Amino acid sequence: MSPEKQISCACGGSVTILLPCSGAADTGEIADRAARKFAQGGCAGMFCLAGIGANISGFIASAKGADRLLVVDGCNLDCARKTMAEKGITENIIHVRVTDLGIVKGKSPATAERIDTVVAELGKKLTASL
Repeated sequence: MSPEKQISCACGGSVTILLPCSGAADTGEIADRAARKFAQGGCAGMFCLAGIGANISGFIASAKGADRLLVVDGCNLDCARKTMAEKGITENIIHVRVTDLGIVKGKSPATAERIDTVVAELGKKLTASL
């Protein structure tokens, strides 16, 4: 069964938004593509991390108002998580780091298997938070 079909979304109308790293490294690409694939399952919606980094008040307010934030970083630099913290957004964060899943930065092209590994982890972490 594909990872997105394993996700049991019982969010009950709550708002979960995805904020992935979209960095230039292969792990940033994996983070972004996994977030997009996960969003297709309907349990969370994609959101613009760049809008938060650019200090656009509506983006920041929406992120602060979400019930849960799935923040996906490609590597241990944690640019996505640090962007959130810089804007005072530190609560309700579920953090996933691609390199924590055995995917090596600079040596891991964005294959379907690697993307599915991250999608599955997003599902596990979101389900555990419900």
